[in-house]
Amino acid sequence: MPPSRTYSDPDVFAPIADLALRSRRLVEGTISGQHRSPFHGFNIEFASYREYTPGDDLRRLDWRVFARSDRHYIKQYEEESNVRVNFVVDASASMAYRGSKAILSKFDYGSTLVVALAMLLSRQQDPVGLVLFDEDATTVLPPSATQGQVAVISDLLQKCSPSRKTELGGLLRTLAGRTRRRGLVVVVSDLFTDLDAFYDGLNQLRFLGHEVLIMQVLDRDETTLPFDGPTVFQDIEGDEELYAEPGAFRQSYQKAMKEFLDGVTKECGARGFDHVRFFTDELLGNTLSVFLHGREANVAGGGRS
Repeated sequence: MPPSRTYSDPDVFAPIADLALRSRRLVEGTISGQHRSPFHGFNIEFASYREYTPGDDLRRLDWRVFARSDRHYIKQYEEESNVRVNFVVDASASMAYRGSKAILSKFDYGSTLVVALAMLLSRQQDPVGLVLFDEDATTVLPPSATQGQVAVISDLLQKCSPSRKTELGGLLRTLAGRTRRRGLVVVVSDLFTDLDAFYDGLNQLRFLGHEVLIMQVLDRDETTLPFDGPTVFQDIEGDEELYAEPGAFRQSYQKAMKEFLDGVTKECGARGFDHVRFFTDELLGNTLSVFLHGREANVAGGGRS
């Protein structure tokens, strides 16, 4: 990936182009054909038409409509439903960090991840939206399935300059209160925040029927502390500075970071939230492909919701 603020990266999208991001839960909505709806009975009822796209089941082509319009349309049924997806993206100052081995900052890496998934979801005809936050929600773009929505999301991310502190828990509680229609909430953050408040916000989203996917983005430097010699450490989200020799506390730092990472993994699993971790020195397309393959196998096999 080039060091660019253009997040529509074909090298990232190519490995996932034939994959899908499906909800583990039943969803509400109009028709996309990717997700099962909670609103259907013993009979599968016709709902509407949509224009044919390559890969659709040819058995659902309506030839009578073709005879009248000379265009191919697909019949859609009430057993299928779309899912509204909100990307909640951390735009706090800590996300601006880019270490020695990374090509992109955490924010740029996360933004490229969001745009790639938004492209995938848009092709599934799932409405996608965006919430950018630091201490507050700085940008809120409601979900939409229009053709230009991915371009709008990419533009908003490109114009964003990460700053201020992270307040994720309060943001999720506010989002839970404002989002009436259940769907999928994808959190993209380094999770350097008040974790108790964060889990409380996630619990509220889940209580209201939302599915939550947590994508934690980290720089490798943050886990290894690779610096040598006297170094000035500055709080990215504050004014504090520390002049120190990293070798004197590297081992204790690494232990504390491991406890933090293991704790997040354990808590998310125990609370039923899907969690995946990305490092900015990894090829995003490959890592994302592995994740989506695994998720798809879990959904197909009736994994937990």
